[in-house]
Order: sequence, then C-alpha cells, then structure tokens
Amino acid sequence: MSTVIVVTWLVTDDRGPLRWLTIDRPERKNAIPFDGWDELREAFEDFEKSGQRVLVVTGAGGEFCAGADLDPSRLDRMQTVADRHLRMKVVGAAAMALHRLTKPTIAAVDGVAVGAGMNLALGCDVVVATERARFAEIFVRRGLTVDFGGSWLLPRVVGLQRAKELALSGRIVEAAEAARIGLVAEVVPVEELERRATELAESFLQGAPMAQMFAKQTIEAAFQISLADALSWEGDAQSVALGTEDAAEGLLSFLEKRDPVWKGR
Repeated sequence: MSTVIVVTWLVTDDRGPLRWLTIDRPERKNAIPFDGWDELREAFEDFEKSGQRVLVVTGAGGEFCAGADLDPSRLDRMQTVADRHLRMKVVGAAAMALHRLTKPTIAAVDGVAVGAGMNLALGCDVVVATERARFAEIFVRRGLTVDFGGSWLLPRVVGLQRAKELALSGRIVEAAEAARIGLVAEVVPVEELERRATELAESFLQGAPMAQMFAKQTIEAAFQISLADALSWEGDAQSVALGTEDAAEGLLSFLEKRDPVWKGR
C-alpha cells in the first residue's frame, strides 16, 4: 500500500518501508524554490523520525533537479553580505540534514542534476541514473561558487583533480562518463529507473538498521581520520552492535537458514 502526501512542491510517497521523495516542479526543471530550503530540510528530518527505512529522492517530469531557482526579483532582496550569509545558512542546513540521516538514501536521477541538484544527488548514499541523466557543478557559469556540500562531497567521490576540473569548468557530464568517473553507481534505461531504484532500496532492507547507521558513520569519516582512529571507531561501534537484539537475530536466522526479522534495537 502506498501513502502519498503532497506538500506544495514536494511529494512524499510511503511504499511500505520505503519512502519516495519527489521534487515536483517540472515547469522549472525541479529547481528548489527560493523559500523551499527549509521545507527540504524538514522533509529529511521527517524521514529520519519516520518508520520508513530507505529514502529515494527523485524528480518529476523527466528531470532530477536544476539546483536553486534563481529568481532575480528575490535575489534583489539580499542586498548585504549579512543577508546573503543568512540565506546560505538555510541552504547549508538542508544539506546537513541529508548528511545526518542515519538510514540509507538513494538518488534516482533522470535528466538534469546541476548545481545544488547535483550535490543533492551526491549527498545520497547511492546514485542511480538514466542514460539521459546529465550532471554539472554549473555554479561558475553563473558567477557563483559551489554550495550544498559540493566542495566536500565531490573530491570524495571523484578525487581531487577531477573535482577541481568539474568545479572550475562547470561542464556537463553525460551519464556514461558519470558512471566511469564514479559520480553514479549505475546507469539504466529511462524506463527501468523506478524499478532499479526500488530493487536497490529493497536490498538495503536486508541489513540491520543500527548496523547500517554505524556503517554510514564510519565510512563517511574515512577521509578525515587515521587508520588507527578508524579501527578504534569500528571497535566502539561493533561493541555496541554485538549487544543488540538484531545481532542475536542475525546469528539465529543464519543458523535457522531463514531471513532475519530486524527490530532496529
């Protein structure tokens, strides 16, 4: 059974343990509205508190997200550096809410994913794209610099030199190249995107929730800490994991040759 909630330009569709979050502004290539960043942050925070286990982020009408909707009439209101800095804090808070999610996330990308839209995709754990998907850190071609976490995400995904090349040129990356350089995990035909994203999301349901939370935290810290620190962090996390009901269930289900039933504790 599917439960659909439409809040202005965001559509939340709960399909059992999966939640699909669709940016629904196809007339603007799903650009984030000027006042939409708080709503995006709230959508991520609501998923974290929900009973759903995997979030799939996608866009309506054959596009993913064209980044921020640069409405000149709204931009004119930000006359001072203080105004603009306050504005960017709201954008950053939405990016941080995505990064802080303890549950798996998937970006299902069709069409354009540029600017903050590209970094919205990269902020998810796994990116699945169609053959017609196109990515770009378009900022410099608009006289702007990288935001929505792109300066942190991009070098971790594609390496330092490639990240600089993409950010300094703002060029379009087609789907085949995106797969080759590691921007996306998989490229599928357009008609297969929803099915493949669903399959991937359902595969994440096979893992224990707390174990996945620890795995996300330790892997995301990999570029910031030493091996010794990583081993210490792993030890701390595993010490907790070993004492959970899910760990006991994992062992019992293995011995009984059945699928585990996770409780998240």
